Amino acid sequence: MFVSYKWLQEYVDLTGITAKELADRITKSGIEVESVEVLNKGAKGVVVGHVLEREQHPNADKLSKCLVDIGEGEPVQIICGAPNVAKGQKVAVAKVGAVLPGGLKIKRAKLRGEESNGMICSLQELGIESKLVPKEYADGIFVFPSDAPVGADALELLNLDDEVLELGLTPNRADCLSMIGVAYEVAAILGRNVKLPVTEIQENGENVHDYISVRVDAPEDNPVYAGRIVKNVKIGPSPLWMQARLMAAGIRPHNNVVDITNYILLEYGQPLHAFDYDRLGSKEIVVRRAKAGETIVTLDDTKRTLTEDHLVITNGTEPVALAGVMGGANSEVRDDTTTVFIESAYFTSPAIRKASKDLGLRSEASTRFEKGIDPARTKEALDRAAALMAEYAGGEVIGGVVEVNTLKEQEVTVTVTLDRINRVLGTAITKDEVAAILTNLQFAFTENNGTFTITVPSRRRDISIEEDIIEEVARLYGYDRLPATLPVAEAKPGKLTPYQAKRRQVRRYLEDVGLFQAITYSLTSAEKATMFALETAEPIRLALPMSEERSVLRQSLIPHLLEVASYNRARQVENIAVYETGAVYLASGENELPSEKERLAGIITGVWHAHLWQGEKKAVDFYVAKGILDGLFELLGLTNRIEYKQAKREHMHPGRTADILLDGKTVGFVGQLHPVVQKEYDLKETYVFELALADLLNADVEDIRYAPIPRFPSIARDIALVVDENVVAGELQKAIIEAGGSLLKEVSIFDVYKGDRLPDGKKSIAFSLRYYDPERTLTDEEVTAVHEKVIQAVKQQFGATLRG
Repeated sequence: MFVSYKWLQEYVDLTGITAKELADRITKSGIEVESVEVLNKGAKGVVVGHVLEREQHPNADKLSKCLVDIGEGEPVQIICGAPNVAKGQKVAVAKVGAVLPGGLKIKRAKLRGEESNGMICSLQELGIESKLVPKEYADGIFVFPSDAPVGADALELLNLDDEVLELGLTPNRADCLSMIGVAYEVAAILGRNVKLPVTEIQENGENVHDYISVRVDAPEDNPVYAGRIVKNVKIGPSPLWMQARLMAAGIRPHNNVVDITNYILLEYGQPLHAFDYDRLGSKEIVVRRAKAGETIVTLDDTKRTLTEDHLVITNGTEPVALAGVMGGANSEVRDDTTTVFIESAYFTSPAIRKASKDLGLRSEASTRFEKGIDPARTKEALDRAAALMAEYAGGEVIGGVVEVNTLKEQEVTVTVTLDRINRVLGTAITKDEVAAILTNLQFAFTENNGTFTITVPSRRRDISIEEDIIEEVARLYGYDRLPATLPVAEAKPGKLTPYQAKRRQVRRYLEDVGLFQAITYSLTSAEKATMFALETAEPIRLALPMSEERSVLRQSLIPHLLEVASYNRARQVENIAVYETGAVYLASGENELPSEKERLAGIITGVWHAHLWQGEKKAVDFYVAKGILDGLFELLGLTNRIEYKQAKREHMHPGRTADILLDGKTVGFVGQLHPVVQKEYDLKETYVFELALADLLNADVEDIRYAPIPRFPSIARDIALVVDENVVAGELQKAIIEAGGSLLKEVSIFDVYKGDRLPDGKKSIAFSLRYYDPERTLTDEEVTAVHEKVIQAVKQQFGATLRG
């Protein structure tokens, strides 16, 4: 619901409170104000100008040279490109120095050799959406009524000096789908009075029953139907102030009769419909259910086929409107209309909702009927519309109202005690404060010894039980004033389980090292379901999938992360590093629920580290991905239990992939995508990893033990071992550590060599070994003895020789 701040002032005194302050007060009371829009969007310096002369631009076929009086002494020359500019018009002129929406500043200029001192503006150039501009001005400038004063502020005349509050209404607050409903709400919040419109209707001596009769054959769907006849109307534009209010509320102006019905819809929340009386085709209105297969062409020129569930307004023979949703094209008000039949009815919500949903047709009217309107306003709105048509369309109101009313509504009465209110809210509100709140809400009530008996007005159809009244008291008392209390219980406060805490650590670590979290679908296609899976099982297919792309439960997180990377690459995001923690699903057997296993997966591609000023740039490689995982294993205290083993996996690069083992059991893998897969996803060199997260987080970890910094010096020895090319460096390192015993504290690889100086099929791997004893200084003899054991071990196990 869009609420004009200036229009609202007609119903409630808003002195001393700005639109933004009002929005804050409304939001605090329970209705969210989603935005406050200033309609002029920063525009200024736009006035009403009078076009005194208009002639063809001498050097351009599509430009006009205009002499315009802007109320400042001598007229000014303005070059205009609008096709509808003409002599005698009153137009919106942005003077030299004016600012238009978007920050465009108007300056003196020459267009095709002719001087232009300003700009004649269209409504779109003043910030009004194209869909709201009246059709006659959609492709040109806006023309003011002839009585618009020259030099007046055009933005003010167009109501663009207004501010509009957008209310995000919940379904229960249908009462605020009208200006009067919002006025009641604002008046209750501010503790002020509501000023309702005063309708003075003058009827002629004729009787409406001589013109039309009404019969309702579906009273359960339409308990109230009322109508008036206004004759001798002259179709034309509605008053500028009315057009401006409609546009501010998101409704395009059409003509005076249609605009008045829309204006009443916004003001009262009561949808109306205006029929061309002479096009009805009869002197009777019959409201009934549609016949199966019956058709109607609605105002949007669409032929619609109806069912027996749909309610229609007919002329006794054929439908002339789809009740509560949209009128029919066969009876619409046109330029030659002279007599109007105004319909004001109360249709029940289910009937309108059914038709609106079945036909895919939503309108401002159907929205209000679906949520429920106030039947007490049906005739009030009808009378006001007739009076406005008499005033602004020059019509005569025929005497009387044609009406059918079978509505049997009982007054809603709610009883609640002061003790109950305070017990629920945890407050100490006095009965005088409660009485003041109910008075501000304009709820009739009586109070007896702390018991309130409230008669709920028909406009508040959301209130029926005592909890509703307690909520009203709470929100108007102020949610921010309610005391904060902790629940009384014996249980200890909740906290994360060790598993949850570790998982949070993992996520925080990955984000700290530069990866972004992704959340992807659990459903994938049959082709991708088992790709990259650590464990595979029979794919689990949905019984009724929305699409084949989302028909099977995933067994790996990587396929969807590849889609994330591909999506970003297609939008010129070259450097991608994302991770996901989520479940995969493995079939447990027929007619059994699948087992869920939590996985951690990541994908990295592009440049990992760059200092362009220094000319440094490091692309992602295997060791970047492995380094991220090494840091993770260190965080979890698993470094000494993790082992990497070269592996070959489908869809992975055969020479740059490693399985990851925890205590000898495979818990994941890391490596580069196979070039074929990279090409399929349009990716450059890309590295991925996936881990069985539950296995890592549930692993028993010993307490951290700290050792003192050694006081005695260490001795380093380097060896270069020549071995067969197929010998894995990790296995060689493991053998060195075992042979070195307690004195060997550190082993690291610092060189690998293959070349002409070595026999074919051989490679050299150089290790740096560091020996020390924390309790004493080692002698060369002791180190040499241990070092010889190391050399003998690698010779025996791998046939290694020392490189000379």
